[in-house]
Amino acid sequence: MGSQDGLARGCRVQQPCAACRMLRRKCERNCLLAPYFPCDEMDKFAGVHKVFGASNVIKMIQMVDETCRDDAVKAIVYEAMARLRDPVYGSVGPIFHLQKMVEELKAQLESIRAQILESQQQRDQMLGILMNVHHADLLSSIDNPVFDVDGFALGADDHSNMGFDPVVFPPGFDWDL
Repeated sequence: MGSQDGLARGCRVQQPCAACRMLRRKCERNCLLAPYFPCDEMDKFAGVHKVFGASNVIKMIQMVDETCRDDAVKAIVYEAMARLRDPVYGSVGPIFHLQKMVEELKAQLESIRAQILESQQQRDQMLGILMNVHHADLLSSIDNPVFDVDGFALGADDHSNMGFDPVVFPPGFDWDL
């Protein structure tokens, strides 16, 4: 037997459940509300009673299968507390708020995706321009019959800049080939 069972039983033996105590009636051994509203949880039952009323809570609990009653009471308590915090929307208020947040985040995500796409397109365009310029420079220097390196130009038919004909050696050299 757990310590909570002992506390609940001790509370049950000594005092009526929170519902019977609030309603000022004798808490019978077979009290329907006692398992869900122990004597030390007066605030919980007070909220449920204020929103739904004790007789309606009893009717709701009786309508639910015994295996699901614990979850039903938790839902009733949650709705009652939400209704006390927000009398107009109750537990639906946070849902509306979260749905609105989801829509705002979806719009923000779509905007960021558009910015990313635009940045990628700009990058691709710049890379294309740079590749074309670099490619054009390479092609123009290769296709141009004159190569210019540090002021020294060599043309396909221009041997005057060299000072000698590269095919005919100057007369001062007597190399045997």
